[in-house]
Amino acid sequence: MRIGHGYDVHAFDDSRPLIIGGLNIPHDRGLKGHSDADVLLHTIADAVLGALALGDIGKFFPDTDEEFKDMDSKVLLKEVVLKMFREGYQIGNIDAVIMAEEPKFRPHIDKMREIVSDILETDLSNVNIKATTTEKLGFTGRREGIASEAVVLLVKTEEEK
Repeated sequence: MRIGHGYDVHAFDDSRPLIIGGLNIPHDRGLKGHSDADVLLHTIADAVLGALALGDIGKFFPDTDEEFKDMDSKVLLKEVVLKMFREGYQIGNIDAVIMAEEPKFRPHIDKMREIVSDILETDLSNVNIKATTTEKLGFTGRREGIASEAVVLLVKTEEEK
């Protein structure tokens, strides 16, 4: 078994849609980033890469490379999942949290879990996503951006995919 941790943060951007967990979430602001700035999927990708001791998403998808400009983070996470399979691991479970004062994520969590479990090729029961506010403290409390954190447990597979 291997454990990985991921953390990501993106500032709000008035000119972009808000994409979190692979979903376009209705909100008046999106997130600033080189890709689509999906803070949750970036966090999960970093957690998986961390468990594999392969670095982080910046190593594989640098923000200096135009190939990844406005990239769909579902594609990015799928590439990370393929690396996980090549290394001979699969998801044991993942626990992730979105930290934001706004918008409210509860209505979208179940669909996010479905999307993430599909990308990770794991059972829905292995994926937990939750959201919290920071009680108006820090940059998220001031509504300047959104943060996310995730912990993942990988287990060795008997046969590689």
